Amino acid sequence: MCGRFAFTLPNEAMAQLFSAVPGNDLPEGARFNICPTQTIAVCTSEGGQRRLRAMRWGFLPHWYEKPNGGPLLINARADTIAEKPAFRAAVRSRRCLIPADGFYEWTREEGQTPLPWYIARADGQPLVFAGIWQEWERNGMQVTACAIVTTEAGPGLAAIHHREPVTLEPDNWPLWLGEAGHGAARLMRAAGAGVLQSHRVGTEVNSNRADGPGLCLPLAG
Repeated sequence: MCGRFAFTLPNEAMAQLFSAVPGNDLPEGARFNICPTQTIAVCTSEGGQRRLRAMRWGFLPHWYEKPNGGPLLINARADTIAEKPAFRAAVRSRRCLIPADGFYEWTREEGQTPLPWYIARADGQPLVFAGIWQEWERNGMQVTACAIVTTEAGPGLAAIHHREPVTLEPDNWPLWLGEAGHGAARLMRAAGAGVLQSHRVGTEVNSNRADGPGLCLPLAG
């Protein structure tokens, strides 16, 4: 799964990365501990134009009466996404790209403090997650919200967690965004061997109030 992540690329560089037109409400500044329900930058393709949009991380099905009107849906499982009423329309027509420097995962043993790991691309390039999004509106309130698509973890991460975000290579961005025809379902798989690397980080990141570049650094010694 993906429950926290870091992202530090400036908005101008992100717009260049995706060849997208940036919105004027994108979050500013480096963030090293992005948490569910916070606003993140997302790339969509709408009407033949890629856009960078600010979205709530936490998908809102159309039947929710309020933003906290049901379970918090930050991830969508690739194996059931086409069947789940919450996600099936979005995965057909509202797919997006969610950039990150890296994400955190935890190993847990009974009675012990969860031990955090930081996972990033081995080549140092930004991660780009497969996502879905939609507009939600109730009683005059409008929210654009998204979720990260996850799949069964590959051999590189299975020892840390049984799920991982679907990571897309640049050549596959047009297909996921719907710009290159049909067949996006085949992209919902684990990253290839050697794409991701991980290291243990300090337990400071266990707090959702923590921030700063030190959260991502390997444990000394």
